[in-house]
Amino acid sequence: MSDLLLRNAVLGSGAPTDVLISGGRIAATGAGLTAPAVEELGGALVLPGFIDGHAHLDKTLWGGPWVPHTAPAGLAAKIHNGRVRRPELGIPSADYVTALLTHMVTLGTTHVRSHVDVDPDVGLGSVHAVREALSRLDGRITAELVAFPQTGMLISPGTEALLEEALKAGVEHIGGIDPAGVDRDPVRHLDIVFALAGKYGVGVDVHLHDRGTLGVFQYDLIIERTRALGLSGRVTISHGYALAGADPATRERLIAALAENGISLASTGPAESLPIRDLAAAGVPVTLGNDGIRDLWSPYGTGDMLERALFQAKNAGFARDEEIQLAVDAVTYWGASVAGLPDYGLTVGSVADLVVVPARNAAEAVMVRPVRDLVVKGGRIVARRGELV
Repeated sequence: MSDLLLRNAVLGSGAPTDVLISGGRIAATGAGLTAPAVEELGGALVLPGFIDGHAHLDKTLWGGPWVPHTAPAGLAAKIHNGRVRRPELGIPSADYVTALLTHMVTLGTTHVRSHVDVDPDVGLGSVHAVREALSRLDGRITAELVAFPQTGMLISPGTEALLEEALKAGVEHIGGIDPAGVDRDPVRHLDIVFALAGKYGVGVDVHLHDRGTLGVFQYDLIIERTRALGLSGRVTISHGYALAGADPATRERLIAALAENGISLASTGPAESLPIRDLAAAGVPVTLGNDGIRDLWSPYGTGDMLERALFQAKNAGFARDEEIQLAVDAVTYWGASVAGLPDYGLTVGSVADLVVVPARNAAEAVMVRPVRDLVVKGGRIVARRGELV
């Protein structure tokens, strides 16, 4: 891999500087640097590569036919609709996943955590489809997978064994879904999830849509098991709506416990937004994700993490640049922390996963969301002006 020089780059803030990339890492910054390949950025903003911390790549219809949304309202109805219509539409499709990942790369995403359905109908088909798509992208984007019991675990016989097969096959995380609301037995559900995590040395990422005191109860169960098994830094609660709706004293108690036990949160930036200011102040990392993108759950989604940062900022009532920066942190540094990515960032020695945005600062990048000038993965240019390289 030849050296690459990014000339007149703005690294987050400050005056333009030059950035030398060598051996896939940022080797130096400053003036007077040289390299065989030079990209003139003209004062464009350089951010670390975007992290999509919560996606469902296996469900996507991206690049396929337009499919009108037909699912009835409600979580159970959406789960059923997705399950029965998958065969008709050829889901999971490695072609659709490849098309979506390609688009995400051009938008500056360099790493994604994707939940992949595991159940008796699809088996490990979703795992194979996403891995095939990643292989086709040839290192332009990296991913970690979560074996996800979308249709329930206890109520879907055979799923527990398949989840274990997915972990044996190298899937990096074990997932769960509404241990109370879907499986109706939160203690047993979480005991199985955490036992599998301990047995295979993998992370935990639990979808928790349940609200109110039921949701708070499950927060406490997850915190208790994380502490007991010493899984600090390995556990994520996705969505976690109960935190936003909790009374102030309960919210403060839960945030302190999340921080103490190294538990992170993943969100999609919904109207029922997580208390991101309080979480940031306590040191609880929050990662953002696109969730489902143009699939049987929803016709929405573009795969753009700057758009997701916009949703988070707007729905949290952010207006000041320093507040909007919190949303940008959630799609960059915090997302990398949740994913456990080493040497991430813009300092010398960091892995050169970068996105070049024609904007003057991060707040403007979120508001305008322009075409990305350049995307670099591991020191290699992988996209330019919205096209894969």
